[in-house]
Amino acid sequence: MQMATQTKRWTLDEIHSLPDDGNKYELVGGELFVTPPPSNEHETILAAITPLLDPFVAAHALGRVYHPRSVMRFAASEVEPDLMVRRVQAPGSRDWDDAPTPILVVEVLSGATRRRDHMQKRELYLAAGVGEYWIIDPDRRNVRVVRRGQPDQIVSEELRWQPAGATAPLVIRLAQIFDMNG
Repeated sequence: MQMATQTKRWTLDEIHSLPDDGNKYELVGGELFVTPPPSNEHETILAAITPLLDPFVAAHALGRVYHPRSVMRFAASEVEPDLMVRRVQAPGSRDWDDAPTPILVVEVLSGATRRRDHMQKRELYLAAGVGEYWIIDPDRRNVRVVRRGQPDQIVSEELRWQPAGATAPLVIRLAQIFDMNG
């Protein structure tokens, strides 16, 4: 009779001791995820979204837009979203454990991240109370909008985001983020 293989459960201390080798190390529920550096397409999409989010977030005093190397910790998990918007941390708070829960998390799918972005990270973000989660699919040129307690919405033309505190929605035509030449 064959015994079931037991998967190692990682801790935050263990992932923090891993080398800085250009890979991204994330921990979700004790499961380690290692991601190689992102593609040009991935970064180009994020570069197109940032100038659309930044002025909206500032104009509505929603906090700040954070990029990779900024982390979200919840329930002994630690992830580096591609982008996230979170309220400004209280003065004197310097640890990621004290950082507010993001009101928006954005992940751009790649071959290496597709499954975890749709499954483990989705569950983590919803459990942590993230306000909205966008899963950007460059292959399908659409965005899956995930909100707790609501059915997912697949957007292929226009993305609308109006978090609490915003007096008007941010409207993004998807051509603005998928057009690699503009």
